Amino acid sequence: MKKRYLVLENGTIYTGEAFGADTEVMAEVVFNTGMSGYQESITDLSYRGEMIVFTYPLIGNYGVNRDDFESLRPAASAIVVHEIARRPSNWRQVMSLSEWAERTGMPGITGVDTRALTRELRDHGVMRAALVDDVTDDVLTNLRHFQTDKNMVANATTKTQYQNPTDGVSIALIDFGLKNSILRSLAKRGANVMVFPADVDAETVLAANPDGILLSNGPGNPEDAAYALPNIKRLQEKLPLMGICLGHQLFALANGAKTYKMKFGHRGFNHAVRHLTHERLDFTSQNHGYAVDRDSLAQTELIVTHEEINDNTVEGLSLKNHHAFSVQFHPDAAPGPHDAEYIFDDFLTMIAETQKETTRHA
Repeated sequence: MKKRYLVLENGTIYTGEAFGADTEVMAEVVFNTGMSGYQESITDLSYRGEMIVFTYPLIGNYGVNRDDFESLRPAASAIVVHEIARRPSNWRQVMSLSEWAERTGMPGITGVDTRALTRELRDHGVMRAALVDDVTDDVLTNLRHFQTDKNMVANATTKTQYQNPTDGVSIALIDFGLKNSILRSLAKRGANVMVFPADVDAETVLAANPDGILLSNGPGNPEDAAYALPNIKRLQEKLPLMGICLGHQLFALANGAKTYKMKFGHRGFNHAVRHLTHERLDFTSQNHGYAVDRDSLAQTELIVTHEEINDNTVEGLSLKNHHAFSVQFHPDAAPGPHDAEYIFDDFLTMIAETQKETTRHA
């Protein structure tokens, strides 16, 4: 295996060995604390434009299978591991992680001290990084001028409307970087899902006559998708609405709150979240580098429903004057614990109760 180098914008260089695609990339480098679920994470479109450092020391030990993709190709720009498994073993695997990375054009580096790297990211915050085969004088210069893509949602969303049909309640899902597991969670509950591009206008969505609206997860800074805010505000006035991850942040922005970039974000499957109304604790799957500013909620109609145990960040919101709520974590839990799957049931219950209210007042 040939040498490969991870260069951080602060000048730190980590040396390892190359695997996957033979290409060089620049991206924001972040860390993921999950012990498994690497396939789902790498294909989660919320990781678009990011280089993932896996903190678990052995990655790829059960290979890659046909069932666990969250999108068709890698969303992550590259992956950084302490050790890539050379002989994966699982009855579902179709190829090794390194073989799949090479076929799909994603570079990787193995042999890195990921513990030291993670500690550096925790101390200094996420940074821009370059994955290169040769460290030249130009690498740091180019890295310091590198800007992350502001059109991540536009590049991640579906280009055309499509349907995941059943004969149940109809959900209009606005795709900001949709995970397949959200569709699976809704299908399991009999929901008929119509998926729309991120820039769809409210009138087009309402013309499809849905029973509820779901705002999906997605990548990047929520302020870069501000074009969606007027549509969200109009839709929440007409129908029950739920937001997940980026959808949660956009829901907050649409209702007058603010968001901020976190020092190193939440990326993993063991984040404890407190439900403030039901007084329950859930372990959740999370993947976000931005959060809703709690102090900005005072002048809005939003109330906090969930918060993170470790740092008290806002993990859920509801709207006082409409049937609308959102969560920062992933209730679809792919990968991760299934504690919070009830969120989808709450949404469908909200739709059913709204329909009963409408019938009574008709």
